[in-house]
Amino acid sequence: MEQVKRLRADGRRNRERIVEVAAELVAREGAQVSLEEIARRAGVGSATLHRHFPSRQALLEAVFRDGVAQLCARAAAKPGKAPADELADWLEEVTVYTVTHRGLAAALLAGPEGLSAEDICCTDLLLNVVKALVARASSVGALHAGATAEDLVKLVNAIAVANENDPTTARRVLRLALTGIRR
Repeated sequence: MEQVKRLRADGRRNRERIVEVAAELVAREGAQVSLEEIARRAGVGSATLHRHFPSRQALLEAVFRDGVAQLCARAAAKPGKAPADELADWLEEVTVYTVTHRGLAAALLAGPEGLSAEDICCTDLLLNVVKALVARASSVGALHAGATAEDLVKLVNAIAVANENDPTTARRVLRLALTGIRR
């Protein structure tokens, strides 16, 4: 993120526009969308795209990280439900987001090009929220003792990958799975 702050205003605008266009195209066409098409629709040259994002993985991480940051902010902004319901609702929101960004979960899990799995799939952001939600639900005895935040993140991602672009089925499968972790 520091790199973004040091960019000139036009560089920041180009970077933001690239991420915005990439998010739209990935949601519609999948994570293998042409980088040249992203650059063209963003109104920049291919070299500009590659200067900001040296690899497809770096661009996908930026697309995913922005969306996950928004999901995490929403989780923090609306507590107050029963802890188990709060956890289930937020996990459903994450699942639907991941499912509707075709191919993104699988592409980000691929991991190459110098990015760790934690950096690529934004596990750090997700885990902080999930850990807090799991702690609240566990404190009132609403979860099985063995249910961990890490397991729930894996569960959500697996459901998203298995039900790509089918949020209705993903919601149903997640609800079935969450029934198994509740007391």
